[in-house]
Amino acid sequence: MPGFCRDCDGVTPEHALSCSACGSVRLVRHPELFDLSIGHVDCDAFYASVEKRDRPELADVPLIVGGGTRGVVTTCCYVARLYGVRSAMPMFKALALCPKAVVIRPDMAKYVMVSREIRVLMAHLTPLVQPLSIDEAVLDLSGTEALHGTPPAITLNKLSRSVERDIGVTISIGLSHNRLLAKLAAERDKPRGYFVFGQDAAAILAPEPVGTLPGIGPAMVTRLGGLGITRIGQLAALDERTARRILGDDGSALAARARGVDVRAVRVARDTKSISAETTFATDLKSSAALEASLWRLTEKLGRRLREGHYAAAVITLKLKTAAFTTRTRSQRLPNPTQLPETLFEAAVVLLRGEMDGTAFRLLGIAASTLCDAALADQGDLADSTTPRRAARQAAIDKLRARFGDGAISHGRALPKAPPSK
Repeated sequence: MPGFCRDCDGVTPEHALSCSACGSVRLVRHPELFDLSIGHVDCDAFYASVEKRDRPELADVPLIVGGGTRGVVTTCCYVARLYGVRSAMPMFKALALCPKAVVIRPDMAKYVMVSREIRVLMAHLTPLVQPLSIDEAVLDLSGTEALHGTPPAITLNKLSRSVERDIGVTISIGLSHNRLLAKLAAERDKPRGYFVFGQDAAAILAPEPVGTLPGIGPAMVTRLGGLGITRIGQLAALDERTARRILGDDGSALAARARGVDVRAVRVARDTKSISAETTFATDLKSSAALEASLWRLTEKLGRRLREGHYAAAVITLKLKTAAFTTRTRSQRLPNPTQLPETLFEAAVVLLRGEMDGTAFRLLGIAASTLCDAALADQGDLADSTTPRRAARQAAIDKLRARFGDGAISHGRALPKAPPSK
């Protein structure tokens, strides 16, 4: 069975327990190892790893990256995970599980910069790199063996060592013949992992819970469980007709994924489906004035992100989370695509006022979806001369802020309200 050493790339004899060149026991073996070319790269506890890189004194300390005592865990290191801390967990619960954890607020600018450094290294390997998130990407290395002098399996291993050596964070790699299996492989051996799925994937995955498959969330797990389907192998065994009958139009696709089938190609450009902004309050809010002031700040941020991405929003969604952690979402299609914070606010505030029933909220968010090209935004017509003037005013504001900083000019809604006169 072909294999190589993860620490020096040396090809190892079939039954060797360690590398004859460097003595490492970090060996990778698989019958199809040198025939596979789709790699999934997943950074290990990315934000926490970057923070530990920059603060070596935290190397062995449980570390949580998140939004303060009333926020949630954005990510946590593997030491903290030993205590049961998980991403998206309320911070108070995480600190109850791990009271000695060090908490650091996210530094997104720094994480984006590190992510770009990693992507530069990926781009040196193949032009077919599809980013999936700030810390995750899939690569198609088909046909690159002549260029690099090594099969994709070893090329990916060189990448993992380069990232660890030159950037100071670790990654885990999944290798397979399609995107789905490469992703599942990358999740199996973290941190600093390297796992391979070939034709053996279906047999290995068969006994695992159906929720292991990407795209099968808690609601679908419950639905499948009601049908007696709790394992991937049971879902994979459904023929197309049966899958459609009991699961609807998506049934056959679900069964195919359970069998490891995925025909998606690696695409260089990934379509952005939505853009959002949200905030968790220091104390629960139920005052309409306070909530509307926060909503304005979020719509300003969302509008800026739309303009920077050259998108316009056709649909907005308001998100509220109550003090009891119940989430409410309300959506509305806009009359015309927009990038303007005023237009976003005017639509969103109607949705917000509809939820003002005395409930206290801990989180407020707004998302833009059904995105289209910026050229379609805020055009106005004979009956609407206001929108083009708003767009021109916003363009002037953007120029002033670009030159003199964000504080150079503010909308009246952003100013603190004066106390009532006595």
